[in-house]
Amino acid sequence: MSEIRVLLVDDHAILRDGLQALLAESCDVEVIGQAADGLEAVQKARELQPDVVVMDITMPRVNGLEATRRILAECPGCRVLILSQHEDSNYVLDALWAGASGYLLKRAAGAELAEGIRAISQGAAVLHPWAARVLVDAYLQCERGQPSDSYERLTHREQEVLILVAEGYTNQQIAEMLHVSPKTVDGHRTNLMSKLDLHDRTAVVKYALRRQLIEL
Repeated sequence: MSEIRVLLVDDHAILRDGLQALLAESCDVEVIGQAADGLEAVQKARELQPDVVVMDITMPRVNGLEATRRILAECPGCRVLILSQHEDSNYVLDALWAGASGYLLKRAAGAELAEGIRAISQGAAVLHPWAARVLVDAYLQCERGQPSDSYERLTHREQEVLILVAEGYTNQQIAEMLHVSPKTVDGHRTNLMSKLDLHDRTAVVKYALRRQLIEL
């Protein structure tokens, strides 16, 4: 049986080392690398092409949700398993919208982590029971016609521009980072602000902070 190649992503080195030691007890799981933040995670995933990325959410530079989007866009054969301390429904739903295949809690990590890695490597979805309840509740709200957050209506590019605007970059800087024209950036900015009913950059920053898309 071939080993499942895993990349560990967390901004706490002690936790990463602990998880690596834990997973070393599983003969079918191999930790091939570690990353301390979302940006490094994207770079390592591109370089190492892991089967599974175990991803934290709250990290410097690029958070785990945005890193998940970027990794799946560049490495479609990879799967992402969120391992977080956050028991907040927004985190679960945002993680799934970003493309994650599972959401587990750090307090429950143990044999459950190795089992989760095996499951998503085979195409299954893995959710902590609490996270599963969040997903069911969200589905029922949609079925009952209750409004959902407009964030899901943004395109991937609009989500990227939203984060960069909230982080303080100008249209020109964003254009250079995304390799598009400033006019294109302005169009994305106008569209996303309209969809989210935001009227200035301050509102964009507050929204991004509330959704944990950026950190102070």
